[in-house]
Amino acid sequence: MADGENEVAPLPRHRFRDFLLREQTRQNDAKVQVDFYVKENSFKERLQFYFIKNQRSSLRVRVFYLSLEVLSCILYITRVLKDSSEAEYKWASIIWVHRDPILWHAQVSVAVICLFIRILLTYLRYKGNIWPQVLQIAFILEMIDTVPFVIGIFYCPFRNLFIPVFLNCWLAKRALENLVNDLHRAIHRTQSAMFNQLLILISTIICLIFTFICGVEHLQRAGNKVTVFDSFYFCIVTFSTVGFGDVLPDVWPSKLLVVIMIFVALIVLPIQFEELAYLWMERQKSGGEYSKQRAETERHVVLCVSSVKIDMLMDFLNEFYAHPMLQEYYVIILCPAEQDAAVRRVLRIPMWSHRVIYLQGSALKDQDLVRAKLDNAEACFILTCRCEADRNAADHQTILRAFAVKDFAPSCTLFVQILKPENKFHVKFADHIVCEEEFKYAMLALNCICPATSTFITLLVHTSQGLEGQHSPEDWHRIYGQCSGNEVYSIVLEESILFSEYEGKSFPYASFNAYNKYGISLIGVCPDDTKNILLNPGSQHIMKPLDVCFYISLTKEENSCFKAKKGNKTQPPTSSAITSMGTMAIDMQEINIPSSLGSSLSIETNASEKRKPNMVPVLVLPDSPSFQTDNLLIDESQSPYQPCTRNEGSNGYIKGYPPDLPYIGSSPILCHLRKEKAPKCCMQLEKTCNHKDKEDVKAYGLKNKLIIVSAEITGNGLYNFILPLRASYRSENELCPIVLLLEHEPGAEFLETICWFPMIYYLLGSIDSLDDLLRCGVSFAANMVVVDKESTMSAKEDYMADAKTIVNVQTLFRLFSGLNIITELTHPANMRFMQFNVKDGHTRAFSKLEKKEREKGSNLSFIFRLPFAAGRVFSIGMLDTLLYQCFVKDYMITITKLLLGLKTTPKSGFLCSMSITEEVLCIDTYGRLYEMLSSTVGDIPIGIYRTESQILEPPETPQSQMSDKLSVFEEGKDPEEQQQGPDIQTHSLRRRSMQWASNMLGPWQAEREADRLSQQRGVLLSCSERQELAELVKKRMTNLGLSTWGFDETNNDQSSHSYALINPSPDTRLELNDIVYIIRKDPVSLKLNNSDNSMRSDLQIRDRNAKNNL
Repeated sequence: MADGENEVAPLPRHRFRDFLLREQTRQNDAKVQVDFYVKENSFKERLQFYFIKNQRSSLRVRVFYLSLEVLSCILYITRVLKDSSEAEYKWASIIWVHRDPILWHAQVSVAVICLFIRILLTYLRYKGNIWPQVLQIAFILEMIDTVPFVIGIFYCPFRNLFIPVFLNCWLAKRALENLVNDLHRAIHRTQSAMFNQLLILISTIICLIFTFICGVEHLQRAGNKVTVFDSFYFCIVTFSTVGFGDVLPDVWPSKLLVVIMIFVALIVLPIQFEELAYLWMERQKSGGEYSKQRAETERHVVLCVSSVKIDMLMDFLNEFYAHPMLQEYYVIILCPAEQDAAVRRVLRIPMWSHRVIYLQGSALKDQDLVRAKLDNAEACFILTCRCEADRNAADHQTILRAFAVKDFAPSCTLFVQILKPENKFHVKFADHIVCEEEFKYAMLALNCICPATSTFITLLVHTSQGLEGQHSPEDWHRIYGQCSGNEVYSIVLEESILFSEYEGKSFPYASFNAYNKYGISLIGVCPDDTKNILLNPGSQHIMKPLDVCFYISLTKEENSCFKAKKGNKTQPPTSSAITSMGTMAIDMQEINIPSSLGSSLSIETNASEKRKPNMVPVLVLPDSPSFQTDNLLIDESQSPYQPCTRNEGSNGYIKGYPPDLPYIGSSPILCHLRKEKAPKCCMQLEKTCNHKDKEDVKAYGLKNKLIIVSAEITGNGLYNFILPLRASYRSENELCPIVLLLEHEPGAEFLETICWFPMIYYLLGSIDSLDDLLRCGVSFAANMVVVDKESTMSAKEDYMADAKTIVNVQTLFRLFSGLNIITELTHPANMRFMQFNVKDGHTRAFSKLEKKEREKGSNLSFIFRLPFAAGRVFSIGMLDTLLYQCFVKDYMITITKLLLGLKTTPKSGFLCSMSITEEVLCIDTYGRLYEMLSSTVGDIPIGIYRTESQILEPPETPQSQMSDKLSVFEEGKDPEEQQQGPDIQTHSLRRRSMQWASNMLGPWQAEREADRLSQQRGVLLSCSERQELAELVKKRMTNLGLSTWGFDETNNDQSSHSYALINPSPDTRLELNDIVYIIRKDPVSLKLNNSDNSMRSDLQIRDRNAKNNL
């Protein structure tokens, strides 16, 4: 029974015909449109919707009500000005007044309408209790000012009754406040609290003054009458606490009114001013907002940071406003933190106060982005705080800011700074990205094979006019400071005065002739067909009209003036580093060109140009497959020009792409690799394994000197250190062993990535321990790279973050003076403490020069510090200007990556260096070297790294001083004394010279002798200190079981300073051991091009043979 009840009835079956009929019936049914929210429940609710709920209609009602209240006050003043009646009884004039009939009708009309609106609004707001509505001050004032007019309609004597209509000003004030609130609500905007408070304060002051004026004027009708103007004058004099006494109230009601108004003003106004001051202080903290009108008429950029440091802010402002075209731009700083005292002082400087606006807010809030008017901004810079202890967390905050900015303003140009390379792919949508660790490790690596690459790149990405050091007495200061003003610029070939004449010529031909004629260095092009920037594409590239040329110069072409130089054009310039007119000549007898090049060199000439017979034009490489580069200036056992990715070298290495990339977004670069990956146990130096039985570094039989990298932990950034040093375009003889001195165990993923590279080792240890340094081979290493530790980047005192690194490097400098130590610092200002020596006179002179340059407003005052000039110290904060320059030069990041080897483009060259030996020194000048390299092998020189030695003069001994004085005294002795014996003459001369010296020199000689003795004592102490330290190191190596053979005890009798010259003048003399920075053309593209030419020539021969057979 239960089962039967629970059975479900089967569904009725429908036929397809019934479905079609139902559809036809549904289509024939009439459609009814339904409008929602058009009928309310009652008449009261419909009135509420119109007068209160609906924003636009209620706004109209409030505007109408405000105009009525203001009109009532105007009518009152009109009545006062027309009232000239005098009552017989003086107190009666206070109660009764004279009204014109027309004026009375107008006042009655306004009063009736106002009363009706007030009663209606009170009724609509009634919710069961009428007393809260009736007892409001606004309702009471409305009754006082309107009910007597209504009574006067029916009772004529009341028409001349005085009614204080001037109190309607307070009702108008209340209506104005409600009107502003409704206005902002109707247009969906939140009004500024500052504006609202200011409106309340101004309206309160106006109402107080108006009430005081009208009250005193009316009450004085019982005494000495005063006009409206006299009452206004008395009000201002009273409120300003001046009190001249020429206008005085003489009846007690007016005196009482003055007392009441003063008390009200003393109570109300301070409260209003306090609220206004509080909001003003809060606005100063938050920065207010950037007005929409300014955003539409002015150009601005937004800088989003988590915290503003004074160094970062000044670097940004100095670099951003260094360009003349950006002088009218405004910078909006959007930061969630409150600005500190240092930033506040800087932003009050007149140079920045009217161009920089600080807004306290977050980029994740749309309200703050609206305040900064990001949708109207020209660009947005998002910088990461590198002082955070957790750098990944700092990157995550930057990524979220980039998401928020791109979501709010998709069309805004976005510049993003990222710390970790593995986080870079999250912001691929940004227009320009600078990964700090990528650039940092690449520059530190290139410093080991191309000295001072970090200095070269830093100077290249800074904006300067080359005026630093021009008033220094040192010659190298002036040359170095002038060359530091060179930058990279771009221009289209057909629009250029400099390069348009080289249309149809090869790239090396255009580069040398432009340098020889104008003193600028053409380093790359961007062909119109590929849109890829190519550094030194070689002689295979023919200059086209739409090519974008990239050149190094002190100023861009548009800001240069070119004047023809009179005189002998064959002579190179002698003083100007900007322009160089004429043609550079090379004596073919002074340069030894390889014999293999003799038959393959062709001359590129212009029919319209006539050259002298003794002038050698620029030589251009032919498109010949027989051209070889094995016997050029640099001796290489194996030519790197091999395009195949799996070619085996002489050392058993192959060329290919790394099989394991450490992070997403890593650029694949052709490198030297092992055939098989190295066992991980063999990569650790301090442990023996089945493959090796010794722990000493020398047991590996390494030929080249070591490169030691001291780091706290392994990261993906270290991969970018190894990559440029193992690139395929570097010969195998140039590969130096790399030893990683790590404080923590490296990860398995990192070891799996680097085990394919040859000669990569690691050792667990610290730079603080001398034993660890000796185990990793520091005693016979060529370069020691000290990477800044992430754990020490944040300190209580900002500039103390580098304290441990500086002390450790100073210890290394004392123990191993011959070691080239390359250090990374957190703060650039701490560079002055590197290799610090209190008694070094050069260091003190450079410190004074730096202060002078800083006082002159130079952005590169630190460049004369010897460690920076020599490329031995680097701070990643110096590369912040690279991101800032991209706002004007959008190609700078790409060019820097190509120079550092972080990016490879087919047919694009790479940065390398060559040393000036005695064989090459016969070239004599940099301009002739430029011509030889560009015309033979197609290399483009871009600078010189020069080292100048300074021999320390030994301190003069008293005997030498006395000998000088003796020689002087001997010139004036008598002939009789000269005829005496030598012993008697010597004794007499010595006695007289001592008397002469003591009488003539006096205290000055004593002071000078004390300085000389002090200097001599310092030299002796330093020599003994070096010997003691050397013995300490040798003893420690012996105790560790390490061989002391090859330990270099460097002699410090000679001191030297090194510096980099960017694009020096053609007449710069080459010196022995100079290192020239060159951009060498891509060997892979050269080989491929030669192969294509060979195939093309074979096809042409076959076609010719086929035609002959036919």
